[in-house]
Order: sequence, then C-alpha cells, then structure tokens
Amino acid sequence: MPTVTMNVNGRQRSADIDPRTLLVQFLRENLRLTGTHVGCDTSQCGACVVHIDGEAVKACTTLALSCEGSNVLTIEGLANGNELHPMQEAFREHHGLQCGFCTPGMIMTAVDLVRRKGNNLDEKTIREELEGNLCRCTGYHNIVKAIAAGARNMSSMPQSKAAE
Repeated sequence: MPTVTMNVNGRQRSADIDPRTLLVQFLRENLRLTGTHVGCDTSQCGACVVHIDGEAVKACTTLALSCEGSNVLTIEGLANGNELHPMQEAFREHHGLQCGFCTPGMIMTAVDLVRRKGNNLDEKTIREELEGNLCRCTGYHNIVKAIAAGARNMSSMPQSKAAE
C-alpha cells in the first residue's frame, strides 16, 4: 500500500492507504476528522468541501494520494482554538443551520467565496456561488444572511488568517 503524507489543519499526517481511498475517507476514517460529511458521493451536495492549498474542493471525488504534500484545511481547523472563525460565528448568530449536516461544507465554501470575491457580497452572488451546496432543511435565507455577515466580519481579520 502506498503512503500519503499531507499537512492537515496545521499538522503533518501520514498513513498507508489503498490507492482508491478518497480524501473524505482518509479524513474521516484514518484521521477521525468527522466534520467533513459524505452526503452524495457524486460531488453534487457540497457537504464534503475542504480547502486544499487554499482552494475549496469536494473531498468525495478527490483521491487522497492526489493530495500528497498538500495543505488541507477542514472545518475542524477553521477555528482558532475556542474562538470561532468569523464565518462560523456568523452561521451561529444568524441561524444559518438547522440539522447541521450541510453546515461544514457551506462554511468552507463561504470562506473560499470571500477569498475569491471579497468581503462585500450581495445576495445574488452568494446564491449563485452556493449552487454546488445543498441544504435539505432550509430555504437558504438565513444561510445567505450568515455568509454576507461572515464576509463582512472577515474583513477585519489579518489577511493570512482570512485566507484559511
């Protein structure tokens, strides 16, 4: 079995894995980081979004071996200790979740959206950018409000932390 080594949430991690192992399986089963969810296995729902080398990627269709040497950030690595990331705090404050299943992927997508589009996001842009993330509980209204608020709050973060 090949060995894969990557930096996950700031820690170097290695494991012997089957070459067919998906990144979401590696994170959940090998590293026990269960915040990254499996909702569809077809890259449709977005529950599995993580950041690889600073960009949002769906982990359910990414081979773990393709991440050799990469920096991977999961929802577990977004907060700063007990201090929530501004996007996480905005989801809490604006009730941007119900059952919570899609929330990690939504938040990781939203942080990437801010990295790509900036801190001043309008509703149309947010809704368009969320097309790859499904929530079966809400009408997205509070999710959109949370992302707009989180984006504004991220503007006060140091640039290096905001990109994480």
